[in-house]
Amino acid sequence: MDEPNNNFNATVHANEMFDSNGVIHEDEMAHDDEMIHGHAMFLGDEMIRGTEMVEGSEMIHGHDMVQVNDLIHGNEMVPVHDMVNGDKIAHGNELVNAQMTPRISRRRKKKSLVWEHFTIELMPGGSSRACCKLCKQTFAYSSGSKIAGTSHLKRHITLGSCPVMKDQDRKLALPLAGGHVTDNDGEGTAERPTKRRYRYTGYANATFDPQRSTSYLTKMIILHDYPLHIAQQSSFINFIESLQPRFRVVDVETMEGEVYAVFQKAKENLLQAFSTMPGRISLTIGLWTTSQTLGYVSLAGQFIDSDWKVHRRMLNFMMVSSPHSENALSEAISSSLSEWNMKDKLFTITLDNDCSSHDIYSANLRDHLSNKNNVMLKGQLFVVRCYAHILNVVAQDVIASIHGVIYSIRESIKFIKASPSREEKFAEIALQLEIPSTKTLCLDVTTQWNTTYLMLLAALDYKQAFATLETCDDNYNESPSAEDWKKVEASCNYLKLLYDSAHSVMASANPTANIFFHEAWKIQLELANGTEHGSPFFSCIAKDMHERFDKYWKDCSLVLAIAVVMDPRFKMKLVEFSYSKIYGAEAAKYVKVVNDSLHELYKEYVAQTLPLAPAYVEANNVAANTNVNQGNPPPTSDGLLDFDMYLSEIQSSQPAKCELEQYLEESLTPRIQEFDILNWWKLNTLKFPTLSKMARDILAIPMSMVSSGSSIFSAGTGNRMLDDYRSSLRPETVEALVCAKDWLQYSPAATEAPGSEMMKAEAL
Repeated sequence: MDEPNNNFNATVHANEMFDSNGVIHEDEMAHDDEMIHGHAMFLGDEMIRGTEMVEGSEMIHGHDMVQVNDLIHGNEMVPVHDMVNGDKIAHGNELVNAQMTPRISRRRKKKSLVWEHFTIELMPGGSSRACCKLCKQTFAYSSGSKIAGTSHLKRHITLGSCPVMKDQDRKLALPLAGGHVTDNDGEGTAERPTKRRYRYTGYANATFDPQRSTSYLTKMIILHDYPLHIAQQSSFINFIESLQPRFRVVDVETMEGEVYAVFQKAKENLLQAFSTMPGRISLTIGLWTTSQTLGYVSLAGQFIDSDWKVHRRMLNFMMVSSPHSENALSEAISSSLSEWNMKDKLFTITLDNDCSSHDIYSANLRDHLSNKNNVMLKGQLFVVRCYAHILNVVAQDVIASIHGVIYSIRESIKFIKASPSREEKFAEIALQLEIPSTKTLCLDVTTQWNTTYLMLLAALDYKQAFATLETCDDNYNESPSAEDWKKVEASCNYLKLLYDSAHSVMASANPTANIFFHEAWKIQLELANGTEHGSPFFSCIAKDMHERFDKYWKDCSLVLAIAVVMDPRFKMKLVEFSYSKIYGAEAAKYVKVVNDSLHELYKEYVAQTLPLAPAYVEANNVAANTNVNQGNPPPTSDGLLDFDMYLSEIQSSQPAKCELEQYLEESLTPRIQEFDILNWWKLNTLKFPTLSKMARDILAIPMSMVSSGSSIFSAGTGNRMLDDYRSSLRPETVEALVCAKDWLQYSPAATEAPGSEMMKAEAL
């Protein structure tokens, strides 16, 4: 065995104990209860070299970091329990020479986040010290080639040694296991450990920006409809202090200013985006009421950008003295258009008002706004009624007509669901009657008619079970009669039309205007045929529904038809087909109305002088140059100059067809499930430069006030109510909260569609 080297400062005694990690425990005998190698001291599972703490899985050899598990003994790996001492390996009771090769020299980099709080100051003699940025206290860092490390610097920050941070960070120190701390806000006693040790939490390495935190708090309040005074609530303050004691929550007035600042910044971005909008904008008008006599009007704009993507943005949420007045509403619309610099770009407005007053209401509104705005097609398309609203109104009428039967079914389900034994008994009856239905009885949500429809549909399958239950259970007497079940059957038959139509609209990722004609004409046809049904129950319900829906059809069939003509899969062919089903022999007359209106609208687009967006100016210049080159081909030397003259004479003698005629005469595009109508028009913009502008505005008409991703069934049938808290705020604050919530929902990832240059300016 080789003799120990003389430069060893300590020898390993035979009675020393090594654990699996190759470290010496505090209670084991070495040299004066510890083994010193140069300036290294083993403690627990860590090795401290000088004042730097190194994990037990690593060892400092000279200036190199060596993994304990990678110690090489000759050509073999040394077990973990072997211990490195200089160039020797302790193996059993012997010291064995071991050449540790290869040695990789690595220069240590200052990657520790502790340097956010310390700076290095050079001292005379070539040494350097670390200076705390807060308290200016200095600590040893390097002396010649020896580096002191950063562990003592971390302890200065995290353990409260720094007098500046001591008070701020005292609540962030986390006690290690071994003691209990009871925090009851000063009440009672708290059991404290006799000896407290703290672990590093990472907080000292984080950069705190109070303005950034305030901005996030403001956006949280806006997006989640929290009250402005949430920041003043004691529980919220305690929560914030537990995270960051240096954060000072603001009062209500300051928070109100922060909300308005977010609103103003987002509005400026949206104004910049609107400045490059290539086409017109269509509005949706929502009416809101409050517990006071005042009301609010919400205005949202829908448009298609230069990349042919549909967008809907809230524009204003304005307080008006009488939201149901045409004068007040028209003034609100005019004010909004002026504020957003879009007085000459209004195309249509969509309302959700009641059918009974729609004629007078829309006519007066059209007269007020047509004097101040350039209304297309003499206002025939100007006022559109919300499709979701009419579905809900008709469905609610059906449900109201059988409210007595619905009450009995609802009470019957409550009776069965009241106890598990009743449910088991009802299930046994259904099994005995061999009812094949797999539907589950469930109660409805009275404010959502789709849940009532599903409740009736399930109950209808168990109508025999309800009757049987009434005969064998004296406590149950709510079973509907046979005549009641016929009413339920007839109602479900027609509610299914509305239910399926709503789901078809909601299933569309981009509910452009063209999809609504398909749904509306089918319902119109089914209800018209239902009025002649042989069953009085069916015909009675169909008649009431048709009376409501026919009013909507007469008001909106023209705009619905023009929109579907802009779908290259259908064009005028679907209008001709559907009208022949609805109107029979008089179909040609109604088809002519659509065709004439379509051509008249196209002529207005040809004559209009709307400014083009820069991208379209360039695209049209390219198209014009292409047409010039095609119309005047360069002279060739093939000897067919007279043939070219002949072609020119033919072209001049035959009148050129307009874009609309060319589009209508072309064959229909194949109907595929993944068809994207907006992408089709994007690809055919150069082919139909004028018609594409018309298609852009038509397809952007919001036929429904329910935005994409929302439920039609929860849209309701009346004015929405503003809660008491919002009603108590200043009108400008209410508008800032409502509009900013809408704008903040569109993050850059959501608004920046690939290639969409317009909406990039809107990213917050």
